[in-house]
Amino acid sequence: MVPAIFGLSGLTLTADERAFFRDADPAGYILFGRNIDSRAQVRKLTDELRAIHGRERLFICIDQEGGRVARMKPPVWASYPSGEAFDRLYEIAPSSAIEAARCNAHALGLDLAEAGITVDCYPSLDVRQPGAHDVIGDRAFGADAMRVAALGRAALDGLARAGVVGCIKHMPGHGRAMADSHKELPTVTATDAELEQDLGAFRRLAHTPIGMTAHVRYTAWDAQNAATLSPFVVEEIIRRRIGFTGLLLTDDLDMQALDGSVPERAARALAAGCDIALNCWAKMDDMVGIAKACPQMPDITAQRLERALSLPNDPAPASWTDLAAKRDTLLALTA
Repeated sequence: MVPAIFGLSGLTLTADERAFFRDADPAGYILFGRNIDSRAQVRKLTDELRAIHGRERLFICIDQEGGRVARMKPPVWASYPSGEAFDRLYEIAPSSAIEAARCNAHALGLDLAEAGITVDCYPSLDVRQPGAHDVIGDRAFGADAMRVAALGRAALDGLARAGVVGCIKHMPGHGRAMADSHKELPTVTATDAELEQDLGAFRRLAHTPIGMTAHVRYTAWDAQNAATLSPFVVEEIIRRRIGFTGLLLTDDLDMQALDGSVPERAARALAAGCDIALNCWAKMDDMVGIAKACPQMPDITAQRLERALSLPNDPAPASWTDLAAKRDTLLALTA
């Protein structure tokens, strides 16, 4: 099995994609807006992916946070609030905010489960910092690590109740970045003591089965490399200081924060200690290159992948309408 997650080019699998995926046997797949049209179409697509190797519980992920980060959109699917909405409610009613975040994620998870999606790249545990680039901005659950962790835990619990696994991101913290890592490499010059504030939310949720790195350079830890490509950041900061033992994904390797070819980026990330190379844009040359450049999945990664997908696949029945109504009633307290 190739330790990579690959994207798809369109609404259905091409013959070339199906043949390549059958041969390469990637760890999983990621869906974007270009792969999404109707409820029936998405379910058919994810069923096709499961059929390639006969895996019922397959890693199929998506970025469905709510707010401006949503691949499944109205009018087919409902819109969901951004993290900032729960932050505002927490300011006046912490328990209500936690319950609203749990209901919201449960409802969102029901949409994903119906579509055959097993993993959501959500929640962001980045602690918002004043003056930082708005690439995180309203996606964050707040500017305090304890609050971010409390709301993040509720989101993870809500997804799990729907049978979907959450993924905490972007370790070790994207909240200080002064640039958008989709376009360039942000450099954070905060001291080690200052960066400790960024680790707090991740440390509280270090038991989460899946996490994602940040394409951010932290000069206090590694003046040369983005976290994704830094052995020191991955091993010393993410694995030891945060204590994260789960499946560690890179952020999208196509982002302009990184240099070198995409296959080179994948090989460097895995050599740095990441478990899985995430390649989103379905460029066949890049995917083939990753499959050639990356070693076969080691046992420890296979164990982490299996553990990440071990949630019960038969969650208790729940009403999407009731969950959304309860969330909206609680969020209305801020009006």
